[in-house]
Parts: sequence; C-alpha cells; structure tokens
Amino acid sequence: MPDVTEVFMGNAQAAPRHGDDGVVVPDLSGLLFDGEYEETHRDILAVLLDPAFDPHEGLAPRESGKLTYERSRVLHRELERPLSMLRQPRRLFALAEWAPLLDPAIFSLLLVHHNLCLGTVLDRGAGRDDIKDYVEELDRLDSFGPYMATEFGYGNNVAALRTEAVYHAETETFVLNTPDAAAQKFMSFSGFQDIPKLAVVLARLKADGKNHGVYPFVVRISDGEKLCEGVRVAPCPEQPVQGLDHGLTWFDHVTVPRRNLLHGEMGGFSSDGGFQPGSGNLRQRFLRTMSRIQPGRLCVSSAAAGAGKASIYTAFRYAERRLTNGPGRNEVPVMEYRSHQRDLFPALAKVYAMNLLLNHAKREFLAHSGAASDELNHLIAITKALSTWEMHDVAGICRERCGAQGMFRVNRIADYGSLLQGLVTAEGDNQVLLATTAGQLLAGADPDRHPVPPARHVGDADDPDFHVELLRYREQLLCRAARAAMAESEGTYFDAWNSVMNTALDMARIRGVRIALEQFCAAVPAPADEQDRTALRLLASLYGLVKIQQDAGWYLAKGLLTAAQVEGMPATVDRYCELLRPHARRLTDAFRLSPELLRAPIAFEDYEAAFQRHVGALGPDAHSPRTPGK
Repeated sequence: MPDVTEVFMGNAQAAPRHGDDGVVVPDLSGLLFDGEYEETHRDILAVLLDPAFDPHEGLAPRESGKLTYERSRVLHRELERPLSMLRQPRRLFALAEWAPLLDPAIFSLLLVHHNLCLGTVLDRGAGRDDIKDYVEELDRLDSFGPYMATEFGYGNNVAALRTEAVYHAETETFVLNTPDAAAQKFMSFSGFQDIPKLAVVLARLKADGKNHGVYPFVVRISDGEKLCEGVRVAPCPEQPVQGLDHGLTWFDHVTVPRRNLLHGEMGGFSSDGGFQPGSGNLRQRFLRTMSRIQPGRLCVSSAAAGAGKASIYTAFRYAERRLTNGPGRNEVPVMEYRSHQRDLFPALAKVYAMNLLLNHAKREFLAHSGAASDELNHLIAITKALSTWEMHDVAGICRERCGAQGMFRVNRIADYGSLLQGLVTAEGDNQVLLATTAGQLLAGADPDRHPVPPARHVGDADDPDFHVELLRYREQLLCRAARAAMAESEGTYFDAWNSVMNTALDMARIRGVRIALEQFCAAVPAPADEQDRTALRLLASLYGLVKIQQDAGWYLAKGLLTAAQVEGMPATVDRYCELLRPHARRLTDAFRLSPELLRAPIAFEDYEAAFQRHVGALGPDAHSPRTPGK
C-alpha cells in the first residue's frame, strides 16, 4: 500500500504546511484532493460560478436538455479542450467531480463526449491523418460525440451486440445496419436533430462472409438540421433531472466510408482493399475496443464522490442552523440531537472513505502503463460499485435529514440522489459489474490458503486497525467458502456459480470496504495539524465500526467479537458522534465547497433570508434583507 504522505511531496497547497524536514505535509483538503487542488481543480470551480450555472426552474424537458448543452459549451470555452484533458486524466476526473454539482446531466453529456467518444477515436485511431478532421471537429465541440454501445435487448452484454457493419471491398465502404428491434442502440443522446452529432458506434464487423468481432466506427448522426440518411431515432421516456435527448437509435443500411473504422492494432486493409483482422481472438479484440471503460469508471466514481461531498456539506450546514425546541431548552440546532448525528456522521465517514479509496484507484491507474492488470481492473470495478452505492445512500440520508427543504431542487440534494441512481448503472450495472469481478477473484490464485483469525483483546472493538483485520478475515473466509461450494457442486458451471453468487458478491463488497479502510488508516498520520489527525482518527474508527456492526452477527458467531462488544456498538457509535461534533466544520470545510458555488439556499449562513430571496417572499424584514453568506 502506498505511503500516503509520499503522495504529497512536491505538491503545493494553498497555505502549505511543512514538516521538520521541509517536505510539504497535507491538510484535510490536501488528502481529499490528493495534493492536486490548486493545479487540477481550482479553475473548474471558478467557471462554475458563471451565471450560466444559476438555477432555472419550470423548464420543460427539452428546454432543460438544451440548457445542459449550453452549459457544456461554457465549460468547453473556459477550460482546455478535450484532447488536453485526455492527456491529463486527473483533469478529466476533476471535471467529472465538479461539473455535475450544478447540472447533473452534464456528466453524461461531456464525459461521454470526452472519454468514450473522443477517447476511443484517439485510442483506436492514433497516428491516422485520414481521421484528423474528425478529431478536430470533436475537440472544437463543433459536434457532440455520443457513444453507442449498449443495445436495447442486451444491456450490459455488449460483447453480444447485433448491430453489424458489412464491408464491401469493391466500394471500400461499410454498410451499417440494425437487424432487429433488440439491436437498437439504447440511451445515447441522439434526439436533438438541430445539434450536430458525430458518434462512435460499436458494431460487429463482417467481411468476406466472416464475423471478425466488435469494432468501433465513426458515424455522423445529425448535421445540425436533421438526422443523416438512414439514421432513425425514437426519444426515450422522460427521466427525472437528466433532461437530455436520450433515445433509441437504429441504422437502416447506412453507408460508412472505410476510413471511419477505428481498427487500431486490431486489423487493417490489404493493398487490394480487403480487410485483414489483427492478432488475437474475438474476445481479445473486443476488450481492446472497450479501452475507455476503465477511465470512464473512475469518472463515474469521481462524480459520485463530488455528489456525496456536496450532499453532506449542505446537510451539515443546514443542521447547524435549523432550530428546534428541545426538552427543557428553546432553539436547539437540530445538529445537537444524537439521532441526527448518528445519521450524518457515519455518512460523513463514508464520504471520506470513498474519496480516499478513489484517490488510491486513480493513483494506481495513472501509475500503470499498457493494458490494465487484473488487479487494477478489480480495484477500479470495486471502487465504482462501492462508491456509487455508498454515495447514493449518503444523498438519501442527507435529503431526509433536511426535511422538506431537502426535496426542493434548488437545494441540490434531490438532484444528486437522481444523479447517483444513474451512476449506479453507468459504465456497467453495479450488481453485474461486482458479480463479474467476484467471479474473476474466485478464479484467480489463492494467496490465503490458511487464513488466520485476528487475535485481539476485548478493548479493541473500536480500533480501525482491528476492523481491517476483521474485514480481511471475513473476505478470506467468504472467498474460500464460495470456492469450496463451487468445487463440490455436481451441477453445471452456471448452477455452481449461481449457488454461490451472493456469497461472492459479499466477498467483493467486503474487499472494497477493507481497502477503503486501509487507505483511511494510512491517511490518519499524514496531516501536520494535530486536530486534523484527531478528526481523521475518529472518523476512521467510526467508519470501521459502522461497517463491522453491519455484519456483527457473523463476527459474533465466529468468536471474533464478544456479546458485550456487539451489544455496546450502538453506544460506541453515539460516543464517536459526540467526539466528532466539534470537528464537523473542519471536516466539511475541507471539501472546498461554498454556498455561493452550490447556490443552495439552506447552505448559507442565513438560510432563511437566502430561501426568501430565492422565492421572492416579502417577510417582515423585507425592507433590510440580510445578505446570504455574510
């Protein structure tokens, strides 16, 4: 596991702190942004303060979708172009984290354009002057770039897609066709015919009567006035929040020039015009076609992390100012209630844990050259699944704890919940993605032939290092149990796998929690400030404790926890919430968010005046309104 302190060497922070040896030491914000805030994130926040990102209410779905396109052009105009972002993946991840906070639909639009569409053109068309015009068109955003892989009848099973591109050597063209309704491309943004679209379409390449597998093609969908010849689109039903022009798209014998095939090293053309596939089997060529999936999943996780931070930031600020009547007291902030704390502080711990897990996955991705290893693939898949699930739970808790205010779209949290629902199924449905990863882990080598249970004393039940050992041991035993059950099965392979799938899913989930907590524990000693270290230590303990509590019955049955420890966990959680209460502002200020950025009335210091100003209410103090945030 990398030394977290080393990650920040040489990375300047705002008002940096230095250790005795002169090395820059991170604060909480430095940990969360991996020492890259000033260099990678700051200017994106500045653009989001543009009035183009102010709230707009009462828009019809089409108007909302058009506004998202306009906002995307603002980001494109003010930031570097997509090609530059693709060469600096941290910038791409930062864009994914921040832009959806002001318009959730921007995530789908810009990240598909940048990563999946243009990224595939670059990866599979590197060094080709004959497609330079396509690259420049997408880089200038003259056309938006949908990515058409998923088919209506096949969902995540992209390898089984049926859209076909038949090659005709005599004309040096492909004929792209959708053979049946199940093969219609699903959910790509193709409905606005008055916006130019230049898509990457995955299709099954057929030449000389042979199936050569799935390849990407550049296909013009619309020219800014109408759909191109042979392209058909039907709009998808309306979605909450995401007002884009998602549609079912299909092709009726569309002629595509030979140059539009993005074959890369997966094939080429002979001197007589014939197609020659590259080395490897159909599956190997398919995996190379899907080269942008891994950075795409990190983008998804980045968006989830951003939404989680914004949700908990807003919920904490509102809870500190929302007054209630308490027993024997008047005007008690709702944050003082232990019931409120027991929801929000574990949610805050999850936000930190998922940010640190994501940072770890991004570092591993950026340090890896060439094709991703199995270990890296597993880490990225688990990070995507766990972070989107956890942050979806965080947004739900925050929306509830904000009461009726949490339901208003202007306060953002309801929109983040909708965004996170979409992220759970983006770049691979979590359940399917995690099951695939779990199956690969079961099929791999077993480094833990004889897992040793952790030996600890009764007083260690709230020690995060002990929690790591408990999680690792549970992960190992679940893996061994699933392997043994499959080996003993007398049915088909599917029967054997199906019988252990839920055990395997638990194993993969626990693996993600364990890695996240390891990163959390490694981060605790990194900050220079003692209060930062104390806050992190408490938060890491709370995260581990909550996760162990979820499976306390299993640990009790295995003799790893005592009945007294399990019985005392609720009181221990309450104690940690009490200890964390003085650190709440410190922990949430590290997110680098502000009420002015989010434009959420309940995030302002004087949320009443901010809300009244937003709705145009005339209260008794209307003659001298207080300025939000002052």
